[in-house]
Amino acid sequence: MKTKSNSTRWGIALWSVQIILAGMFVVAGLPKAVTPIQELAATMPLAVEVPEALVRFIGISELLAAVGLILPGLVRVKPMLIPLAAAGLVVIMVLAIIYHLSKGEVGASVFNLVLGLLAYFVAWGRYRKAPIDPAGYSAVRQEIRN
Repeated sequence: MKTKSNSTRWGIALWSVQIILAGMFVVAGLPKAVTPIQELAATMPLAVEVPEALVRFIGISELLAAVGLILPGLVRVKPMLIPLAAAGLVVIMVLAIIYHLSKGEVGASVFNLVLGLLAYFVAWGRYRKAPIDPAGYSAVRQEIRN
């Protein structure tokens, strides 16, 4: 049985995780997308180990996923994009774990695992447990009932 307060708790939990993830991926993606590669190389070995285009692609993907976690839910247009954005982040985190483990960076791998699990929680939660209805959907559903 789905109660209003249970639904509200799920919504609050999911929105909280979505906002945290979006913030984390803006902070992670922005430098990869816009910082000159020589400056980025000083703090991120990845920048010199892989082609610059891949670094930029990863950064832009992280930024788009951050937007996809928040914007569709706020404007209630195509909210099904939220679990898709979260699933995309799960893929990025799996690849990041593989990369970091290949470099012997266990700490970074654990951090990526936590982010991946949070992204999985959002993907599952917004798809199964507490999806967001598109704008106008409630009015159409009410009209059908009458």
